[in-house]
Amino acid sequence: MDYEIVIESIPKLLSGAVLTIEITALSVVIGLAFSIPIALMRVSQNPALWMPVYGYIFYFRGTPLLVQIFLIYYGSGQFREEFEALGLWRFFREPYFCAVLTLTLNTAAYTAEILRGAIRAVPFGEVEAARACGMSRALLFRRIILPKAFRLALPAYSNEVVFLFQATSLVSIITLLDLTGIARIIVARSFAVYEIYIAAAVIYLIVTYGILYVFRRVEHRLSGHLRERAGMDEAAPAGKGAIPAGQPAPVTIAVR
Repeated sequence: MDYEIVIESIPKLLSGAVLTIEITALSVVIGLAFSIPIALMRVSQNPALWMPVYGYIFYFRGTPLLVQIFLIYYGSGQFREEFEALGLWRFFREPYFCAVLTLTLNTAAYTAEILRGAIRAVPFGEVEAARACGMSRALLFRRIILPKAFRLALPAYSNEVVFLFQATSLVSIITLLDLTGIARIIVARSFAVYEIYIAAAVIYLIVTYGILYVFRRVEHRLSGHLRERAGMDEAAPAGKGAIPAGQPAPVTIAVR
C-alpha cells in the first residue's frame, strides 16, 4: 500500500468532505422544515390534504435517488424556456442547487413518514388529558403531540440523516467535487484505487459516527426525565401512596 499518495491526497479529500457535509447540512435543515407540514397533512383525515402528499412520498420513497437527481438536473433542461420566464433557470442550471433540491425533497419524504409514525405512536391517554384541559387542536399539536413525536422519532431520524450523508456520494455524477468526486479524480490520475478509496471510506466512517454521537447526546438529554422517574420509582419505599413499579407517575399539564 502506497501511504505517500494517501498522505498527499488527504487535504484534497478533506476539501471534498467539507462540500459533502455542507450539502448534507443544508438538505437536512430544509428537509426537516418541509417534513413537519407534510407529516401533519399526511395524518389528516381530509383527502384533499393527505392524498397529494401521499403521492409525493410514494414517488420519492419508491424511486432511486440517482434517477431523481438525473430528472431534476438533466430533465430541467427540457423546460428551460419556462424556467427562464419564471427567472428560475439560473438556479436549475447549477449542479449544486439541483443536488440540494433533490436531496431535500428525498429526505423530506422519508422524514415525513418517520414523523407520521411517531405522531401515531403518541399515547392516546396524553392526548385525551390535554383535550380534557381544554387545549385547542393547534395547542395540542404544539405542546403535546409534536414534542413527544420528535422524541419518539429521534432514533429513526438519526439513521435517515446518516443515510442521506452517505447518499451525497451520488452528487459527484453531476460534476460536483464532493468527497467521492475528489477521490475519483485522484484515482483517475494516480491509478491508486485501493489507497484513495480506503482513505475516502475512513473519512465517511469518521463523519458518520460523529453524526451518530451527536444524535446520541441529544437523545440522552431529551430522555433525562425518564431516567429521573426510573430512579424515583426504584428509591420510593413500598407503602401507602407509593407509585408501583412500572406505573406512570401523575402528570400535571399546564394550559397556556
